[in-house]
This record gives sequence, structure tokens and C-alpha cells, in this order.
Amino acid sequence: MKNLPNLITLSRLVSALLLMPICAFSPAFFVVYTYCGVSDILDGALARILHCNDEFGARLDSIADIVFYAVSAFKILPVLCSKFTPSIWYMITATVIIRIISYTAAAIKYRRFASLHTYMNKLTGFLVFTVPYILFLPFAKTACMIISAVAALATTEEFIIHIRTYQYCADRKTLFMPKEKDK
Repeated sequence: MKNLPNLITLSRLVSALLLMPICAFSPAFFVVYTYCGVSDILDGALARILHCNDEFGARLDSIADIVFYAVSAFKILPVLCSKFTPSIWYMITATVIIRIISYTAAAIKYRRFASLHTYMNKLTGFLVFTVPYILFLPFAKTACMIISAVAALATTEEFIIHIRTYQYCADRKTLFMPKEKDK
């Protein structure tokens, strides 16, 4: 039972790779894509319930997330290019730049890769996950602009947390958490 969360994470990693040959936006794509999203929620919840969240599981989860995001972006990017307005692309570009600066600052400060599990980052992850489902709806451009704004806020919050805190705490939930918890 203690290995179940890591096995689910590993299955997400394999499933993300299985998305590559599948036609984007096909029923098979949505089945595998949805499994990846559900398994991402499930593995973390099970790890907490079973008290088996560890450094290995966290790193495996991060690797699976990165592979899933990269494959998903590769698959849906051609449609995004035709659907997104320049303002959305500017927001996405600014968010990516802030994210890179944040990760770089954290790597220098903590001497490790440091991504936080803040409420805003979790909300962003969920909203970004919904993009393929809403992309062909009439309000898609507005929704994507809102998602981009939330992602920018989440990234900015994470950067400020990295700058203001003394030590790395992956489970820091918000910028407004008392600083004493960081000492």
C-alpha cells in the first residue's frame, strides 16, 4: 500500500507519454488526458492519507507533471496558436519569464529545485488542465485570458515567497502564511 501513490504517479508518467501518438482532441486523447489529471490529484491525496509522502515521491510527481505538461503543450499548441490573442500570449510569456526567475532565485537560495504547492499554484494547475475542454467553446478566449491572469498571480506569489522566506517549504500554502513557520 505504501507504494501505491508512486505507482499511480508512474502510471501518469507512462500515460503522458502515451498521449504522443494519439490524435489531439480525439476521444482517446481526452480519456488519457483525463486519467493524467485525475491520477495527479489521486496520488498526492493517497500519499497524505497513507502517510507515505517522501522526497522520492515528490520528485517522481514533479517529473510526471513536467512530462505531462510538455506532451500536452506539444499536442495542443497548434490549436492554441490559432485561438489565442496576442494579449494572452504576452501574459503567458510574462508568466513564464517570472516562473523562470522564481525557480532560478529559489535554486540559488535553497540550492535545489523548489516548486511550491500553494493554493494559487493548485488553482492554476486545475485551470490550465481545463483548457483542452474549453478551447472550442464560445467563451474560450475570455476564459484563457482569466486563466493566464491567475497563472501570473500564482507565479508572482511563488516568487515573493521564495524571496521572503528563510528556508524551503514545499507545502507552503500562501504568501500570507506567518513567517515564523519558515524559521
